[in-house]
Amino acid sequence: MRHRKKTVKLGRTSAHRNELLANLVCALIDNKRIKTTAPKAKAARSLAEKMVTLGKKGTLAARRQAIATLKNEKSVKELFEAVAPTFESRNGGYTRIIKLGRRISDSSEMVILEWVDAVASAAPAVEEAPVAEETAAAE
Repeated sequence: MRHRKKTVKLGRTSAHRNELLANLVCALIDNKRIKTTAPKAKAARSLAEKMVTLGKKGTLAARRQAIATLKNEKSVKELFEAVAPTFESRNGGYTRIIKLGRRISDSSEMVILEWVDAVASAAPAVEEAPVAEETAAAE
């Protein structure tokens, strides 16, 4: 029975899993959205929300805890200066998972993990506008 066991092992050792999740969260901070498998996204979501909570505190101790976890000072700086201030009025639920379907090669469930409030500033939203203009010009 797996009662009260929260850790998702992902078929890796604990050190490998911690580095994987740290890299996923750093990529999420830098790119605002990432495409990954569903189990990895669900595990990374927990860590990402904890990092935003540290970023909202804004103290030196919180910054050092984030650096110790993520091991990337550039991403931690971005987290504390850009990402966390956008969530000041929100009490949790900083990320969303959008299902994309199954990957062709191995049939893994693929998802997009993204920040909730960063949708308007994400790059794909800018790319969608010219597509709409092209269809209007074609008619």
